[in-house]
Amino acid sequence: SLPPDEFGGPWIDALFTNTLPADAHPYFRDIAALRVSAHFLIRRDGALVQYVPCGERAWHAGASQWRGRTRCNDFSIGIELEGSDTTPYTDAQYTTLAALIPALRRACLQIGADALAGHCDIAPGRKTDPGPAFDWPRLHALLAAT
Repeated sequence: SLPPDEFGGPWIDALFTNTLPADAHPYFRDIAALRVSAHFLIRRDGALVQYVPCGERAWHAGASQWRGRTRCNDFSIGIELEGSDTTPYTDAQYTTLAALIPALRRACLQIGADALAGHCDIAPGRKTDPGPAFDWPRLHALLAAT
């Protein structure tokens, strides 16, 4: 969420499109110059936004490593969930995420159940999301039912 623990508003879109105004909120001064993006964002109401085509690199992971491979931006799909580490994610977000992953699989992407990871897994110590509020067993159960 932008600012942290505040939901809604135009700020995530602005960050991912490199138009975040540094003077709109004190928190933005430190992040407005970042050049970051994601393939997808799932808003609190479950709305899905795509910023980057799946065949192109998004800049969501930064310095990262997963299963011995570095530079996760080069081989991963970045799916952001509007939320925070401590606020439970919504039913609508889980529903959308559980529909998006099989759609990505059908698009010939190799995404096994064991290939799902959070930023906290690929950049520990630097990134914390989706955090302890994310219910991984719930997501896996939803995916198993599809």
